[in-house]
Amino acid sequence: MDAYLAVADAMVDSNAGLIIEMAKTTRLPTMFYEESLTVAGGLVSYSADFHEVGRLSARYVQQILSGAKVSEIPVERATALSFAINLKTAQQLGLAIPVSVLARANRLAD
Repeated sequence: MDAYLAVADAMVDSNAGLIIEMAKTTRLPTMFYEESLTVAGGLVSYSADFHEVGRLSARYVQQILSGAKVSEIPVERATALSFAINLKTAQQLGLAIPVSVLARANRLAD
C-alpha cells in the first residue's frame, strides 16, 4: 500500500523545510500546492497562479472602491494554473520524468 499525506495548511508551510529534507532522506516524492516549495526542493507543485489571484483580488478592490455593491460583484476564480517540477530533486530520487510531462510544466527548477 502506498503511503501519502495530502495537507495544505499552515503546518505544511511552517515545516516545509523539514518535510522536504525528510522526504529526500526517505526517498519519497512530494507534491506541494505552492511553486516556491518546489523551488526549495519539493518534487512538484500544482496550484493556482498566484499572480493571477493577485490581479483578481485587485480588480475586486477597485470595483468596491468605485462604489460597486459587493453583493452584485460576480465571483471569479483563477483559471491559470502553475505546474512546477524540480529536476534536481527528481534526479536525487532516481526518477525519470517523461518528456510529455516536462513539456506541460510552467517551470523547471533545479
